[in-house]
Amino acid sequence: MIRRLIRFIVPFIILAIFLTSQGVDAIKCYQCSSDTDPDGDDVCGAYTKFDKERNIAVECNSDESKMPGTFCVKLTQQSPRGFIWDGRWRQVIRRCASVANTGVTGVCNWGVYENGVYWQECSCSEDACNSANGPGFDRFTIIAVAAVALSIGSYFS
Repeated sequence: MIRRLIRFIVPFIILAIFLTSQGVDAIKCYQCSSDTDPDGDDVCGAYTKFDKERNIAVECNSDESKMPGTFCVKLTQQSPRGFIWDGRWRQVIRRCASVANTGVTGVCNWGVYENGVYWQECSCSEDACNSANGPGFDRFTIIAVAAVALSIGSYFS
């Protein structure tokens, strides 16, 4: 019984050590908005693939940051019908954030406003992760989840 309990608790202790030993550097996020792009230029990636070479990830707690934060966000809005390039109006905003509407980061939420505009908001907590189409998972998260799953499996077997 004690042996099973030890096998169950040890991965959590190791996980706690890893979590507390990480550095305190601020996260870096891309910050742009397609509504401030120059005419005819899609810098923020509303209609074309986001170009990491044309944008620089900014440290969220620096003076360069438009908004301080602890994680990155990508907000996409699209009208049901519109007037630009593919017949739909699109807007993309990439920025730092400090409060998630759901209280959880690393997920995408979506919905439709009353005026018919579709929105999707994805958050993530790795440097420059808001360049992607969706949330990413770091190796540490995958290893931690696997360790917990294995320890729970060995506890109940």
